[in-house]
Order: sequence, then structure tokens, then C-alpha cells
Amino acid sequence: MKVYSTLKDIQADLYAGNITCRQLVEFYLKNIEEKNNTLNAFLSVFDQEALEKADEIDTKIKAGTAKKLAGMVLGIKDLLCYKDHTSQAGSRILDGFESQFTATAVQRVIDEDAIIIGRQNCDEFGMGSTNENSAFGPCLNAVGENRVAGGSSGGSAVAVQADMCLASLGTDTGGSVRMPAGFCGLVGVKPTYTRVSRWGLIAYASSFDCIGPITKSVEDAAILLEIIAGKDEQDSTVSNENVPSYTAFQTEKKTYKIGYLKEAVESEGLQPEVKAATLAKLAYLKAQGHEVEAVDFPLIKYFLPTYYTLTTAEASSNLSRFDGVRYGHRSAEATDLISLYKKSRFEGFGKETRKRIMLGTFVLSASYYDAYYTKAQKIRRLIKEFTDNLLTEYDFLVCPTTPTTAYKLGEKTADPIQMYLGDLFTVQANVVGLPAISIPNGVDNDGMPIGFQIMAGAFEEAELLTFAKLIA
Repeated sequence: MKVYSTLKDIQADLYAGNITCRQLVEFYLKNIEEKNNTLNAFLSVFDQEALEKADEIDTKIKAGTAKKLAGMVLGIKDLLCYKDHTSQAGSRILDGFESQFTATAVQRVIDEDAIIIGRQNCDEFGMGSTNENSAFGPCLNAVGENRVAGGSSGGSAVAVQADMCLASLGTDTGGSVRMPAGFCGLVGVKPTYTRVSRWGLIAYASSFDCIGPITKSVEDAAILLEIIAGKDEQDSTVSNENVPSYTAFQTEKKTYKIGYLKEAVESEGLQPEVKAATLAKLAYLKAQGHEVEAVDFPLIKYFLPTYYTLTTAEASSNLSRFDGVRYGHRSAEATDLISLYKKSRFEGFGKETRKRIMLGTFVLSASYYDAYYTKAQKIRRLIKEFTDNLLTEYDFLVCPTTPTTAYKLGEKTADPIQMYLGDLFTVQANVVGLPAISIPNGVDNDGMPIGFQIMAGAFEEAELLTFAKLIA
């Protein structure tokens, strides 16, 4: 069977009778069987269930009742709940846990005839940039030797990259969809905060978390976002704003005013090939008639401190529910209630997660709350106001998705500061709650993919996707 890059191509063959959904699922299952032992992208595969669903959709296609996502074979990140299926958030703390309900975003794609093929590896509770913090071992990039996949949605990206599914639903707290998409040569979308319901997303940092698609094409990202976005009675924080047709790409030729972050593009820490590819893309935009200007963003040095102060604080609160009492891992060595809490959490959580819980507890403590947490919230507001002001002058803000291409396994783990710096360009969108997309932008000298990031104003996903399709 040929390798498909878009749902449109799949559906053309499905409706022409050239292939069936069952054959499509069998193709992806065969790739999973051949590749997953090495890449470790899937934690569990719903093989029989996927085949049964495929037969059901084949019947619908013959009857002319199939819906928008017929032929879309999807994987879901291990942070998304799927009723009667294991959900572990990449952690041992949730050993044995099965979801009691399905996340809204997952249910919406199922309702449109998508086929869920399996649960995908990720950094524990979304805490990581390389997928090396998973309790189930790292997921490897399908390009290069022993290269990281990016995180935390590493399994979701590699599964698409290695043709183990057509697309994935990941989550993005500080770049966790866009960074692995950049490392794997894919399209990754982080929507406006509140655009997509978070019901059924196992929380890391509630005011940052977003569910977004990872695909091979902007068109597939658009259709997935169109389906999962919108109001939801289960989530009081989701926006009631109408969802436009993201797939109705504007066809009239437009010129845009684009600002690139000077501090990002001219950074000394930027890998030379990444810098060259970014400058080439900016030159291409100018040649297409767009107005391209450098913009100063003096607050860029506060992106990471603000992000990590606030996300660890929220993680400290969110992860307190995992205590060994009601579900998940319970220590066999506990002798009383206090030791049950301590031992279950110490045994169940990994090193990085324990570290972030401790940091978050520290910044929320009475003696340091104003010095760290309150100050970070104030800086977050300043960053948002500065970004919003820039986006009144410019249509889009652009920069590399990451300072480097995918590095070798273990290369950054000894220096957490270097690891955290990998998120430098992606965290801004989460801090300010705005939509952003990573699209492929060539490869470096070793053949590793380079990503290009575009950020737009709130709820301007339609314009963002149109522009991304135009230049991808």
C-alpha cells in the first residue's frame, strides 16, 4: 500500500474503491509491529478494536453515511482519557488505572468516524522536552541514530513520522506539540487557550495546557482542529466563541506584515543550520511580497523563568490528587496514612516530576509566594500585553520552533538548564494563551528536520492556518 500524507488522498481512494479502511488499519498495524519495538512510540495498540471500527466505517462508506474523518487513523497521547482504556500520563503513579470517561476532543473525532489505533508515549505528565522522562522509556526519532523525538508529545509525533498512523492528538503546555513536530518534520498546532475543551486531559498546568493535532499536512491539522474546537458543557473554561471553517482556506492572494523576533533569530545559541533555514524562509516571505521586519522583544529573557515558576506551581496543586488512596499505584510498604502518601508518591512519580512538584510547592509556600508566584503572574501579564501590542501592528510573529534540531539521546539530561532552553521559543504562546503552529523548514547537515514557528492573535487560527499552508 502506498504511504498517504493527507486525509484527502486517503478518502479519494476509499470512495473510489481502491482501498478499504480495514486495509488501511492493517497497513498501520504492520508498521507498528515492525517499528515500535525500536521507536517506542506506542504504549498500547488497540488492534482488534481498530479493525472492528474500520469494518464499521467501510459499511458506512458503501451506504454513503460516512462522516468527515472516515479514513483518519489516529493515535492519542497518554494524557488523554479514553473510556475503558488505560491512561497513565507516562507515569507509574497511574498503574492499573482505566479511564471512566472519554476526553471531549477524543470523543469528537470518534463521532466523525476517526479510528483510534493506540495510546502514545509521552514525558511523565507532559513534563519534558525530549520524551526521556517517560516511565516507559524514551521514544526515538525515526530520523537519525539515537535522536530524541522532542517532548512531551514525542510518541505522538514519531507515530506520524514513521507512518504508524496518519495523525495524532497531542497536548501542548510549553511547546509539547510544536517542539516534537519541529524535531520530526511535521505540522503541530497549539490553539488559542480555551479554544479546545480540556475535559479529559490529565492536567499538568491548567492555565497553560492545550490539546492540538500533529499531522503531515496543514490541511489535516485544520480539519482536526475544526472538529475538536468549540464550547463544551463539561469545561467551564472553554470559549463559547463560534468555530469558523478552518478548512475553508482563503484563496485570494494577500500580503501580510510579519515580525520576526530579533532576539530569537540572532541568538548566539542558535544552531547555524537552523539560523540559515530561518533566514532563508524570511527571505522567501519578502520575495513573495510580504513585509518582514525585525522586532525587539526585551522580555524574552523572562519567558522561561515565568513559565517554569507558574507551571511547577500549578503542577504541585494538580498532582496532589495522585496519592495512592483512590486509584493508581499504592505502596506495599506503607504502615500508616502518612507513609502511604509519601511512599506511593515517591515510588510512582519519576525524578523530573518529583523535582517540579517540589519547586512548585516551594514557590507557593507562604514565605515565598509573593517573591516568586505573584511576581511571575505580573510578568506573565507584561509579556501578554507586549505580545498583544505587537500583534496589533503585525499579522504574525515568527521564529525558529527550537534553537537546535533533535539532539542525541542523553545529550542534555545532565544539564537541566540546557534542556529547559530548548523550550525558549515555544513557551511564549502558552504564557500568553495565543495560537501557534510549527511547520517543516528543511533539514540540517545530518538530515534532521528544522521547524519554523508562526504565532497569531487570539482566535485567529483560520488566518494562521491559511498562512501556514501558503508558505509550508
